Amino acid sequence: MIDSFEISLEAERKSPKTVRTYTEAAQWLAGAHLLPAGMTDWEAVTARDVQRWIIAAYSDTYANNQFRALQQFFKWLSAEDPERPLPNPMAGLKPPKVDEKLVPVLAAAELAALLATCKGGGYAPRRYLRERARHRMAGRPALWLGSRSGGPMTPGGIYQMVCRRGEQAGVEANPHKFRHNFSHSWLDKGCAEGDLMELNGWTSPQMLRRYGRSAASSRARRSYDRIMDAS
Repeated sequence: MIDSFEISLEAERKSPKTVRTYTEAAQWLAGAHLLPAGMTDWEAVTARDVQRWIIAAYSDTYANNQFRALQQFFKWLSAEDPERPLPNPMAGLKPPKVDEKLVPVLAAAELAALLATCKGGGYAPRRYLRERARHRMAGRPALWLGSRSGGPMTPGGIYQMVCRRGEQAGVEANPHKFRHNFSHSWLDKGCAEGDLMELNGWTSPQMLRRYGRSAASSRARRSYDRIMDAS
């Protein structure tokens, strides 16, 4: 049934990330909770089964994501066979509350410390491009090639490099934080919220509200200073 659900999502042109999130939620529920309890039929799943699984989630945000993904699965499952509709165990259930936290961003001093770890004795990008031109995988379209396999650097490899620079600078850093900084700076400078949603690929204003809160106080202070200076 999960395979059929995946095909249905792909036919609806859902993004690969959405397809993966929805199907993995159903797989994890089945593999970690239902099958160990001897349940092999989706019809036997009750609201209590779903609630127990949600309670076991690692965090509020993860629990909420799992809930909404499973909600889509059981909604599809209940209507999959119009001649024999199944009861939806999640009908009437409310999603778990999420305590919104400010999105962490890098302070100016932290950014300066990170950049300081990248300083070298010359213009390194040009030297890298010269070396890359002689590489056996030079025909690859990706800019960064791995030193071992010779293939393009993976997202995991880039993630590790950014974290390593953070350790050298004494700063907690990862690629996601730079995305946070971009979004924070965009809103902090008063740029259009709709444009930020488009640039970040957000389809829901929920993420916009999260990032907006981290810049709200500084925007308010600047507006106050501007008004008071003009008065």
